[in-house]
Amino acid sequence: MLLRFWAVLVKEFVQMKRDRLTFAMMIGVPILQLILFGYAINGDPKRLPTVLVTSEASQYARSFAAALSNTGYFQILPDPVSAARADEMLALGKVQFAITLPPDFARKIDRGEHPQVLVQADATDPGATGNALAALAAVANTALGHDLVGAQAPAGGAAAPFEVRVQRLYNPEGKSQYNIVPGLIGTILTMTMVIMTSLGMTRERERGTMENLLAMPVRPAEVMMAKIVPYIFVGYVQVAVVVTVARTLFGVPMVGSMVLLSVVLIAFIAANLSVGFTFSTIAGNQLQAMQMAFFFFLPSILLSGFIFPYRGMPQWAQTIGEVLPLTHFLRIVRGIMLKGQVWTEVAPELYPLLYFMGGTMVIALLRYRRTLD
Repeated sequence: MLLRFWAVLVKEFVQMKRDRLTFAMMIGVPILQLILFGYAINGDPKRLPTVLVTSEASQYARSFAAALSNTGYFQILPDPVSAARADEMLALGKVQFAITLPPDFARKIDRGEHPQVLVQADATDPGATGNALAALAAVANTALGHDLVGAQAPAGGAAAPFEVRVQRLYNPEGKSQYNIVPGLIGTILTMTMVIMTSLGMTRERERGTMENLLAMPVRPAEVMMAKIVPYIFVGYVQVAVVVTVARTLFGVPMVGSMVLLSVVLIAFIAANLSVGFTFSTIAGNQLQAMQMAFFFFLPSILLSGFIFPYRGMPQWAQTIGEVLPLTHFLRIVRGIMLKGQVWTEVAPELYPLLYFMGGTMVIALLRYRRTLD
């Protein structure tokens, strides 16, 4: 009995040694999870890009900007901008906050008029702005503590010298569904498209139909397109279901153009399908294809800004995230649905998708084998 058990045990270890890709995944996936969750994930983002709109360079304005920076949540950009430029930067997602000081800010404080400071926040991701907005309460009471002296110094319990008014743009009620549900379009497509396509070629080899495919007078590019195009229609069906449910059950708005979103979807779906096709040319069986798809999906969902704030991650994690197509698609779909972005505003995020799609297609064609060896 022990000899039979030992023989089977040795055989399993030999098979595990031969399947190097599976063994590498068994070691690589836990290491990847430890690194991402231990170093890259941060639910309390700091140093969020902030632009200041002001027409004066008074000591009060400088003290207020310094107090914001000292909280650790706001990174004030060096040069003030106009109100129109601030709105544009918020719409494009280049800044998280725009803070507007009223005209004659210093003179109104000296007169005790308690001027209002407008803080506009990009609330498409409530998790990225919540703690920063909470820190504003302390800033209003302490920002000018060293500047107001003598008769100007506020007495104990007195009102702050100025009032902070917060305006949450694109998601006034701070609903997490407005952030999560549009992002689900990208994550569902990433998961299903990569998995389904990665299994395509490996299924052909395992079922013995690869010989028939190789015998046909078709080029590798034609095989790849024939494998990809049907799933594009599947992806559109999935998107239609998600958008319908999002608007019906969760009330997620569609401020922008559905036509524009449909055009962008072609590039995003094709990018993920090309990744899956590349995996299918590398994997020896369907199990390996599934493992490689999971290895791609895990960093995509964690480093794209779908679950955790993108700006809360360290720079190296953001660099990896910029390579992933899901990162750019999330910005596009949230921009179209919540901000009403148009083609010129979407284009900077669309180009990386096209570059990624082209690169993966080239790799897939180079790795496509026209023999069974």
